[in-house]
Amino acid sequence: MKLLSEKATCNSHGQDSSYFLGWQEYEKNPYDEIHNPKGIIQMGLAENQLSFDLLESWLAQNPDAAGFKRNGESIFRELALFQDYHGLPAFKNAMTKFMSEIRGNKVSFDSNKLVLTAGATSANETLMFCLANQGDAFLLPTPYYPGFDRDLKWRTGAEIVPIHCSSSNGFRITESALEEAYLDAKKRNLKVKGVLVTNPSNPLGTTLTRNELELLLTFIDEKGIHLISDEIYSGTVFNSPGFVSVMEVLIEKNYMKTEVWERVHIVYSLSKDLGLPGFRIGAIYSNDEMVVSAATKMSSFGLVSSQTQYLLSCMLSDKKFTKKYISENQKRLKKRHAMLVKGLKNAGINCLESNAGLFCWVDMRHLLSSNNFDAEMDLWKKIVYDVGLNISPGSSCHCTEPGWFRACFANMSEDTLNLAMRRMKDFVESTAPNAINHQNQQQSNANSKKKSFSKWVFRLSFNDRQRER
Repeated sequence: MKLLSEKATCNSHGQDSSYFLGWQEYEKNPYDEIHNPKGIIQMGLAENQLSFDLLESWLAQNPDAAGFKRNGESIFRELALFQDYHGLPAFKNAMTKFMSEIRGNKVSFDSNKLVLTAGATSANETLMFCLANQGDAFLLPTPYYPGFDRDLKWRTGAEIVPIHCSSSNGFRITESALEEAYLDAKKRNLKVKGVLVTNPSNPLGTTLTRNELELLLTFIDEKGIHLISDEIYSGTVFNSPGFVSVMEVLIEKNYMKTEVWERVHIVYSLSKDLGLPGFRIGAIYSNDEMVVSAATKMSSFGLVSSQTQYLLSCMLSDKKFTKKYISENQKRLKKRHAMLVKGLKNAGINCLESNAGLFCWVDMRHLLSSNNFDAEMDLWKKIVYDVGLNISPGSSCHCTEPGWFRACFANMSEDTLNLAMRRMKDFVESTAPNAINHQNQQQSNANSKKKSFSKWVFRLSFNDRQRER
């Protein structure tokens, strides 16, 4: 151990979060309709599997692209030989046009300002390396994607300071919450370098309003800091209000000739909108030439293969296909979202009203035995082990209110989702009365104290649970 680096031996990766531990339990006992019908159903993975038939149909109709041919002639050698880290011009052009199309062509993007990365994970980390030194901080609204604890902090040494948002206003970002987070960072002697938001939000499944985007731009202008807008779910918006990109607001508010123009950066990916996480296609878009230059150099540590770029440049350049795909995919997401919401409602469970994403933010506060995060963990373990559903607890997303969970709906068949809802309904009907009685008991005790959030929730021992069963 002494021969290894501190990075190799430290425990700051975040892998022991309940978010990742739930995945591990699923992998030990995965549901299969035939071979393991009582296994755990994976509802903790934000993956879009609803429109694969459209992708496969395009591949069948375009064999040259999949076979690495151009006009019937093989270009395998051309693609297999060395390519520099700037990326194939044809793909970058197709990517920026697709980004514009996703946004209703209300904004356009310059391919010279685009940096290709191996997924959004790499894009966000690269931006941290470009914008922050070790020990500097970024402000993030809660709840936020649990993977950010890894993506933004682990290798960069940057810090995350939460912007605490509340269910009282649908977890919307407020001026007071921004200022409180900024002051909190200052009290901790942290230099704030920027704000990072996901729009649409993961895990909320909501889009930022114009007012929120204007508030954020005013805030970073006043503080002289950066804004990163992670827009990897921009093509999943299936209900009104429609998606508004930060780039759109920048132009509307005439920030083009100000310093703010160069301090706003967008992260994009094809993992969610096109359902291709295994292809590892991510991107950084920035108006700052120095950021583009530095990020391009850093991208050599996580390049996108030339073969992948060629295939997708052909696909995204087919405008008849992209138009059909975007429209049909959103219709399917809307239908599947409605199935989850209806199924949970039948079980007496409500969701935050949402219009985007591959998941719902589920309110199970009424099922807690008491109003604290220990009770949330107890409920989560029951849902994983007894119900057989892997969902993500709100505490893993740094939610300040116990009892919220993220449940994904686009990574399974309709039959599997219906089964998950039946399991959930059976569980609620068998346990809800006990939970409500326990809550009433707790509330009647005026001297009872709420338990504080404890760090051990991120280091749960599944072995202990196995011994209990």
